[in-house]
Amino acid sequence: MIVDKDLPPGTEAAPGIQTDRFVLRPMRRSDTGLIELYAGDARVARMTRDIPHPLPPGTVETLLRTAADPDHSVDVWVIDGSRLGHAEVMGILKLERMDRQQSEIRFWVAPAFWNAGIATAAVEALLAANPHEAAHVFAEAFQDNPGSARVLTNAGFDYLGDAEAYCVARGAIVRTWTYSRKLDR
Repeated sequence: MIVDKDLPPGTEAAPGIQTDRFVLRPMRRSDTGLIELYAGDARVARMTRDIPHPLPPGTVETLLRTAADPDHSVDVWVIDGSRLGHAEVMGILKLERMDRQQSEIRFWVAPAFWNAGIATAAVEALLAANPHEAAHVFAEAFQDNPGSARVLTNAGFDYLGDAEAYCVARGAIVRTWTYSRKLDR
């Protein structure tokens, strides 16, 4: 694990993952403003399970503390394109540990970067790194979000079936498509 100089003292973050288009790296306090801007966009929040809309004050700080907690079950990466002159925050990926060598991936990309292959490349990079050493990774997409479903199928996920999930921003249960991918470890 690497320790990020911008995290609270004594906390560790998930290691960074280099790609030719961006870096997947731990969240930093300095990311707070851009994450608030993008996550506060109703188009982003409505396509995730856990981002409320409007975004309450302190939400991103809570995510930062949770991701840096040594006893966490969720690792969080920022998609950082600054090395190539893009935004320092282009989106977020989360990988949650489950039991039996399984993990669940969740992601969002800021609307300015939609339809540019960023989400697919980020998901593929995270799966290739396989930081949880998972045998299987699960994911879901809301059925009214075919773009996220394409990201998953383009990244090698197989469709498992339909389900439902609660969306905080919508305050409602939303129909989902569920996916799985077996990983080489």
